[in-house]
Amino acid sequence: MPEVTQLLQRLGGGDKAALNEIIPLVYQELRQIARGCFSREAAGHMLQPTALIHEAYLRMVQQSHPNYSNRAHFYAVSARIMRQILVDHSRYRQAGKRSGPDRDLPFAETLQPVSGRSLHIMALDEALERLSSIDRLKGSLVEMRFFGGMSAEEIAECVSIPVHTVRRELRIAQAWLHKELTQ
Repeated sequence: MPEVTQLLQRLGGGDKAALNEIIPLVYQELRQIARGCFSREAAGHMLQPTALIHEAYLRMVQQSHPNYSNRAHFYAVSARIMRQILVDHSRYRQAGKRSGPDRDLPFAETLQPVSGRSLHIMALDEALERLSSIDRLKGSLVEMRFFGGMSAEEIAECVSIPVHTVRRELRIAQAWLHKELTQ
């Protein structure tokens, strides 16, 4: 969609008003990303996908924007913001309980964007931060796949590497995260 590309270029150039024009055009895709984030959360979560999108929008309005290379890059950044919101919300809930996060929660066997299993967001976030400190690329790929619901092809386009490399790096990252979360 050329219109979205042009709006992303304007946004990257500092035109904050472009964000107001982009959101209605990409809202359904953002809603899919938000639903994917919630498919891994425990039942009864206080936030809803619509609230997550709106909170992400508010954070986006307040920050400067990179020069988005394409729509996939915009969705990757959006997924990162949604992840941060969920982690912040989870930390707030945990602080209210005065107990640490439960480390023995199950890890999704695959990094598929839609999974019926529950995954503790804080445990994943901490493991993903450790992975990113070791290998920034693998951390970004997992974030785009798991939180952004992006396909290997979309990720490859976003980061400008071959699809087979994305798949290989995701398999390695998956194994590393599985080990970290099941220790």
